Order: sequence, then C-alpha cells, then structure tokens
Amino acid sequence: MISTEKTNRLNTIATPEGIIAALAIDQRRSLRQMIAKAGGKSAEAISDEQLSSFKGAVTAVLSQHTSAVLLDPEYGLEAAHRKAKGAGLLLAYESDGYENPRPHRMLALLPGASVIQLRDKGADAIKILLSWTPEDDPRANDQKRALVESIGNECEAAGMPFLLEPVVYDAAGSAPRSLEFAKRKPDLVVRTMEEFSKPAYKVDILKVEYPVIAAFVEGSPVYKGEKAQSHKEALDWFRTADSAAGLPYIYLSAGAGIAEFLASLELAAEAGAAFSGVLCGRAMWQDGIPQYAQAGEPALNEWLETEGVSNAQRISACLKAATPWHKRAQGAGE
Repeated sequence: MISTEKTNRLNTIATPEGIIAALAIDQRRSLRQMIAKAGGKSAEAISDEQLSSFKGAVTAVLSQHTSAVLLDPEYGLEAAHRKAKGAGLLLAYESDGYENPRPHRMLALLPGASVIQLRDKGADAIKILLSWTPEDDPRANDQKRALVESIGNECEAAGMPFLLEPVVYDAAGSAPRSLEFAKRKPDLVVRTMEEFSKPAYKVDILKVEYPVIAAFVEGSPVYKGEKAQSHKEALDWFRTADSAAGLPYIYLSAGAGIAEFLASLELAAEAGAAFSGVLCGRAMWQDGIPQYAQAGEPALNEWLETEGVSNAQRISACLKAATPWHKRAQGAGE
C-alpha cells in the first residue's frame, strides 16, 4: 500500500493527469567527461562550478516543460533553486552513476547522506541507480537485494517515494550498445522488472530501460542494418515487460539520442505498454553540450530555448499514450 504522504509526493513529480514527464540531470562523472570531450580538454580541467552551471541552465529552461527534475546533491542543489515553480524535485542517493568502479558494480550510497537529509534538502522523491544482472555472482546479488530492501524501508519510514533504476549489464562484459547484448537485453530487462516489483523492496516506481535497443530493431526509424529483433518481436518484448511489472514504471533514456528515444516511445505505445511516463536525461539535453563546452552558458541557453525545448515537447507529445501512475499502483493514498 502506498501511504497518503507518498501519494501526495508522487503527485508533486507528476502532471495533473498522473503522468511522470521528468527531466534527469543527475549525471556526475559522465557529464564531466562529456563536457571535456566536447571542449577538447581533460576531465580534470572541467571544474565543479562548470558542472553546476550546466545543470542550472538545463534545469532553468527545461523544467518549465517537465513535471519534475532529477538532480544530484553533489553538484545539483544550486540548480534545484532554478527549477520551475510547479516542477517537483527528485534527488539521487547513490554515490555514482553508470561508471561504477566496484567489483560486481556494487551499489554504494553518497557518504554522509540519508533519505531524511535529502528530504530536508527539498526532495519530493528519492532515486537509486542499481547496476544489475540476474546472471552475476549470487552472493553479490544477495548483497544488492539487501541494500535495496534497506533503502526501501528507509524511504517508507520517511514517507518518501522510492524510485529504483535497475540498469542491466552483461556479467561477461559485452558492450551495452553491442549487437550481442541487444539480443540478450530483453530477457534481462524482463527478469529484472519481475525481481524488483516484489513487495519486499518497497519500490514505488520502477525507472527502467526499454527492453529493446531501437537501433537494432528491424524497420525502426533508427535501424542501422544489424538486426537483434524484428518489429513484431520488439512489440512482443514490450508487452512481456509490461506484464512483468507489478508496479508503475517509467522509461529512462540510457544515453540514447533523441531520435532513438522517440522511436522507442513509439514502439511502447504501439505495443500498448502501460508505462507511466519518462525520466529522460541525455536524450533531452546532450546535444547542447558542445555549445556549452565551446562557448559557455549563453550559447547553451540559446540551444536550450530552441532545440532543447523542442526535444521536451516532442517527448511530451508521445506521453499521450502513457498510463497514470496511480492506475498501476496498489492502494495509492491508503
């Protein structure tokens, strides 16, 4: 059952219709590397102030067109003060993102942070990114399960919604954008959604990957000629993943470009998947990084006001096919 307190907070990060149409800009190390690459510099040459400035500019413009923004408490708190008045705030609780350096990509939390502290910093919800594969070492996976359970209980005690972002990987090491992994990814995503829909974790919203990579789906607008799934197989995987979800779920962009993200949303809609929105990061704003790296915040603002807003609006148009989060939640507001 989702408490009234959690329900009210979830409504804060959603549209009045109950769709989560959120912006994600909680990247840290990866954002530093992207800015450095675009500017022809080393990652060490990109200052913390530059990260904060970029996050602030993106938040100030794009949160006017989204229901919420996801930030990190390390470099994003100043940006949180620049969000649109009606936009909710999610804060990341994990210590790093996709670039997890630990054995088995073990989850670690921000040093010195807690759910209550993040709530007191203004968060309406907590997000955890979990690197996960059902095929990793069982002892490591048991440790991850215990950590997620603990976070779920911490969120429950504080009345804070818990959004879990389980990102799948290949324990054998194949690249996440490879044809080999694209063929195996649907099954991993489905099994992961089944696992973290279990009540023990007290997750309120799953933030999940598309079960397929649209660039490897034959006939998709972004198909590159290497087939992992046919169009029909892709639709079937979206439906299978939808059936596996025992909770409301939203899609993440996982580094995809805007064209691929939109093509994937269109596949989800065609399949009839009852997703409840998106928490979209790089697909919405990454093409503005070169402007920032090479000409600073004024150039980024110009890009954001045109291309960035267009990206947000195109994503929003696709969300007409989404299902309100409370229609998939059990006992919301009780």
